[in-house]
Amino acid sequence: MNIALTTDQFDAESLPRANEAGPAPKRVVVAYGFWIFLLSDIVMFSALFAVYAVLMHSTAGGPTGAELFDQVNVAIETACLLASSYTCGLMSLAINSHRRVGTYFGAAVTFALGGLFLALEIREFANMIAIGATPERSAFLSAFFTIVGCHGLHVGLGLIWLAVMMAQVAVQGFRRIVERRLLCFSLFWHALDIIWVGLFTVVYLLGVNS
Repeated sequence: MNIALTTDQFDAESLPRANEAGPAPKRVVVAYGFWIFLLSDIVMFSALFAVYAVLMHSTAGGPTGAELFDQVNVAIETACLLASSYTCGLMSLAINSHRRVGTYFGAAVTFALGGLFLALEIREFANMIAIGATPERSAFLSAFFTIVGCHGLHVGLGLIWLAVMMAQVAVQGFRRIVERRLLCFSLFWHALDIIWVGLFTVVYLLGVNS
């Protein structure tokens, strides 16, 4: 049976067009673009992890991780950051329901826990510098301050971002653009938690046992 068709046997207008469905929703486009940003950030941290793994034993006769790291302090930092991820999730649920009180409460607790984490990290750095364990002391300390400090910088920027977003919620309410920005913040904050789990394992747990 011959099923070949000539060009005059069908209506070209009946064929689906490439753009018939229209562009993807902006929420999807923004989320996709932000995932690309997060992946680039993870690639950067992966490079820092690789550098630290190579230099972690290059102490040049200086203090080692086992001598410097305070396990109790690091455990509290970890608990604060992981708890802040949970409260950030609660904030996201409140945003989806357009509940202002729940949103502000989740954001406030997330901000407080993130601020406590950052304060403990800064105190850790200050204590190390006070005893002469500065970044220039050894390659190990240079790598340590770089990777942990880079993560701390991300946390600090995240706290500023969260404060700005709460101001936008207060002024603009739950507009779509505000919800998209809050979604991006939530993804960013959870990514920081994942990176910290890697830091906790590679830097601190391996460091005290090296």
